[in-house]
Amino acid sequence: MDGDDWLADTRTSYDTVAVDYARLVHGLLPGAPYERAALGLFADFVRSAGGGPVADVGCGPGRITAHLHTLGIDAFGIDLSPAMIAVARRDHPGLRFEVGSMTDLDLADNSVTGLLAWYSLIHIPDDQMGAVLAHFRRVVRPGGPLLLGFHVGDETTLKTQGYGGHLMRVRVHRRQPARMAAWLRANGFRVEAETTLTSPESKLGAITFARRA
Repeated sequence: MDGDDWLADTRTSYDTVAVDYARLVHGLLPGAPYERAALGLFADFVRSAGGGPVADVGCGPGRITAHLHTLGIDAFGIDLSPAMIAVARRDHPGLRFEVGSMTDLDLADNSVTGLLAWYSLIHIPDDQMGAVLAHFRRVVRPGGPLLLGFHVGDETTLKTQGYGGHLMRVRVHRRQPARMAAWLRANGFRVEAETTLTSPESKLGAITFARRA
């Protein structure tokens, strides 16, 4: 894909599947104890940093944003897909959700205590990862925590159907934790911990904790 075609395709695809996607992923987290533990630890880090707003970037239907709220975290969600944001607002009416892109993050410098990207970097091409992580660093306060979840592998696949059988056109990029860690270090983050796991969230996933240097 040339230019921003991949971004338009991603937006359109998730607009198409938003309602069924929300229904299908709704029950994943209760069956994923390690991911819940990671989210709990992230919440602890946010509190240790003094509390404050946390951005869930690529929030989809808002399930992780809502979970963080149950942990006492002032989280808000941002997603590329207007239809996903509409579902998030429908399902979690007391929380804040905004349409936006992680490639051009419309948040002020140093405006969030922490940032989460939960399996939402998987559609970002390699040549855009540096710019995305630079935005993350720009908006996170010095010393603030970052939590990433992503699919592990070395391949990129084109997803043409999913989430209720709807047509899609998105490329899914799987990465090795070492590669993600290198990108993070190159863009001003200190990697503190990483692990791989298998769960309802991912057949083979990775969780990486980092902190803005």
